Amino acid sequence: MRSYNKTLYALIAILIIYTVSFGAFIMYSITNFAFSDFYKRLDFRRDLATERMLNGKSNQKDWSLRHLEELHNQHEFIVEFDEKANIIHNSGFNVALWERVDKQGEANFKEGNTFYSTKLYQQAGKNYIVGVSAENYFYNHHLRYLQNLLIIALLLGVLFVVVVSLLVKRSFIKPIHGLIDEVKKIGSENLYLRLSEVKYKGVLRKLADTFNRMLNRVETSFETQKNFISNASHELNTPLTSIIGIADLALSKDRTVEQYKEAMQKIVDAAGNLEKKTSALLLLARTGYERNNKLNFKPVRIDQIIMDAEMTVKAINERFHIKTDFSMLPDDSMKLKVNGLAPLLQLAISNVVSNACKYSSNHTAYVALGAFENGVLILIKDEGIGIPEKEISYIYDPYFRASNTQHVSGYGIGLPLARNIIKMHDGELSITSTLGQGTTVRIELPTFTPI
Repeated sequence: MRSYNKTLYALIAILIIYTVSFGAFIMYSITNFAFSDFYKRLDFRRDLATERMLNGKSNQKDWSLRHLEELHNQHEFIVEFDEKANIIHNSGFNVALWERVDKQGEANFKEGNTFYSTKLYQQAGKNYIVGVSAENYFYNHHLRYLQNLLIIALLLGVLFVVVVSLLVKRSFIKPIHGLIDEVKKIGSENLYLRLSEVKYKGVLRKLADTFNRMLNRVETSFETQKNFISNASHELNTPLTSIIGIADLALSKDRTVEQYKEAMQKIVDAAGNLEKKTSALLLLARTGYERNNKLNFKPVRIDQIIMDAEMTVKAINERFHIKTDFSMLPDDSMKLKVNGLAPLLQLAISNVVSNACKYSSNHTAYVALGAFENGVLILIKDEGIGIPEKEISYIYDPYFRASNTQHVSGYGIGLPLARNIIKMHDGELSITSTLGQGTTVRIELPTFTPI
C-alpha cells in the first residue's frame, strides 16, 4: 500500500509540475507577444509624431487621430540635447529616465506600467530624441486576468486530480482489502474455503484464481500428511495381523518341515504385500493426490492390476471370494492400458474389492472389466447390507462409517483413499447402493494415449 501511495503522490507531483510549467510557458509566450506587439504600435506612433514635430506635417496628426486608436495614457515628447547629452530643451519627457534613452539610436523600455519608444533624429545640426509613451492596457488588465485564471485553473486541476486519485485509490484498494479479509478467514481448520473469484475483475481475479490453486495444493498436501498415519494403520494392520497369526500358528506346536515351509511362504507373501502397501503409501505421502504429479506414471494394464488386487485380497482373508468377469474385454489389448502407478491402482481396487467381500454375507465380490471409447470401466458389486440412502453423501468423508456397519470392523478410510487415488489418475469413482440388497462401485479410468 505504501508503494502505491508513493506512486500516486509522484504522479500528482508530476502533474502539478507539468501544469505549472505549461502555465508559465503560456504566460511567458503571451507576455513576450504583448510586449513586442505593443512596442511596434508605439514605434509607429513615434514615427508619426516625428513627422509632425520635426517636419511640420500637421496633417499627419489629423490622419492619426482619424485612423489610429489612442493608446491608454498616450503621450508624445521631444528632447533637444547637445553633444555631451545635456538636455537643452524638453517637451513632456521625464528627465529622470534620460539615462535609459539610447542617444545614438532607437530604444524601447518599460518603467512601471508605462512603455516607452524613443529614437534619435538629427536635423539642422541639432540632436533630437522623439518618443511616445503609453500604458499597455492589455498587459495591465488582460494578462493579469489570464494569470489569475491560470492560477485558479491550476488549483482546481490539482484539487480535481487529488480527489479523482483518492477515489480511484479507494475503488482499487477496497477489493484488495476484501481479498485480504477473505484470506484471513482461511486457516488449517478450514482449508476447504476458497476466495470468491466472481467478486473480482482483471488482475485481482487472476490473483484470486492463483491463490485458490495454491490452496488446492496446500489442502491436498495437508490432508495427505494428516491422513498418512491413518492410512498406514489401516492398510498395514491386516498384513501385519496375517503375519503374526501365521507365525503364532506355526509356533504353537511342532510341525513338519513342509508345514514350516508353507508357513514361511505365507509370511513371505504377506510381507511382500506389506512392502507394496508401504511403497504406495510413502509415494502418496511424497506426491499427494495432485493430478499434475505424474512424473512416475507409466502405461500399465488394468486387467493385470485387477488380478494382482484379487490375489492381495485373498491373501488378506481366505474366506473372501472374488468372481471376475472378463467377457467384455476388447480385442485390442492397448485399450486396457492406463497411465498411472500400478501400486496405487492396486491399492485402490483392492480396498474396494475387500469392502465388497467384507460387507457381504457370503463374502463374495463380483468384478467386471470392460472398455469404452477412450477409457476402461471397472464394476465391483456385492450383495451385502448396502448403504442407507441418507448417508450416501458422507461415504467419502474420512472415518465415516454407515450406521448399519457396527458389527463389521473398519475405520472408514479405505473408500476415501481409493477415491483419491482414482481422481489422481484422472478417473472417476461413483457408488450406487440399495439398503439390504448390495452396493455397486463404478470406476472409470482414461486409457493410455501415446504421444
